[in-house]
Amino acid sequence: MDISVIVPLYNEEESLPELHAWIKRVMDANAFSYEVIFVNDGSTDTSWSVIEQLAAANSEVKGICFRRNYGKSPALFCGFRRAEGDVVITMDADLQDSPDEIPELRRMIVEDGYDLVSGYKQKRYDPLSKTLPTKLFNATARAVSGIHNLHDFNCGLKAYRRDVVKNIEVYGEMHRYIPYLAKNAGFNRIGEKVVHHQARKYGTTKFGFDRFVNGYLDLMTLWFLSKFGQKPMHVFGLWGSVMFLIGFVAVVMVGASKLYALSRGIPARLVTDNPYFFLALTMMLLGTQLFVAGFLGDLVSRNSEQRNNYQIEKEI
Repeated sequence: MDISVIVPLYNEEESLPELHAWIKRVMDANAFSYEVIFVNDGSTDTSWSVIEQLAAANSEVKGICFRRNYGKSPALFCGFRRAEGDVVITMDADLQDSPDEIPELRRMIVEDGYDLVSGYKQKRYDPLSKTLPTKLFNATARAVSGIHNLHDFNCGLKAYRRDVVKNIEVYGEMHRYIPYLAKNAGFNRIGEKVVHHQARKYGTTKFGFDRFVNGYLDLMTLWFLSKFGQKPMHVFGLWGSVMFLIGFVAVVMVGASKLYALSRGIPARLVTDNPYFFLALTMMLLGTQLFVAGFLGDLVSRNSEQRNNYQIEKEI
């Protein structure tokens, strides 16, 4: 199969028939063999009924329906697991991503040899309250990830070589950083294509301002995991040892000053009356705790096996 198109969605009943017709028109015009996997993320409208109707009339349509709303990352994770195409395309269901971009995205994967091609919505039809934080977010993501040629990490329109989606694990809200996840998995040929962005035709956006806060927190988590995820002892053990050493030296100095005063017959206050003693003791305790945290982190460096256990109600 040439292409798998994965469409995560939440309450997009109005746009689904139009989106499917548009994808079908593009695929037929290019004679691609393909499948369209709609992942219904616990919609409360009739989105799943629309998907069932599309699947009944079109053999290429497949669907996954979550029992409740999990988020975009779980939807992509399940779609990636089911995809069978040599090239996997992801796009949003709100008609802001254009299926007309699919042939060129596929060509960049197949002919140019990219592992992943990310869309770049250079001209956006979003309000200023969304575009300015997005620019700042992307600048930070470039600096942290080291992928300096991407301008829009969060663009839903992306193309992947099948090996990429089968070897990365998208969880939590890490869909924003799939290029970073791919890079950490050893897929370094990451490209970008300027894509057409359209104004939303139906409904309203499902993402609030909190996505920017969560995005930065997720970025810091991913940075730490990529650097120290397999060996947390390298960071916790290092700083724990440094803090313990500083505290230990300070305690020795406090004790030595006390002994020096006694040897000279000089009146000296109790060690416990010296504030430096408690600072030193605190440093030693914190250092020990960090060291133990690093040791335990090494033992449980792999997260829960149930992390991606999502309750799927139906499949087509």
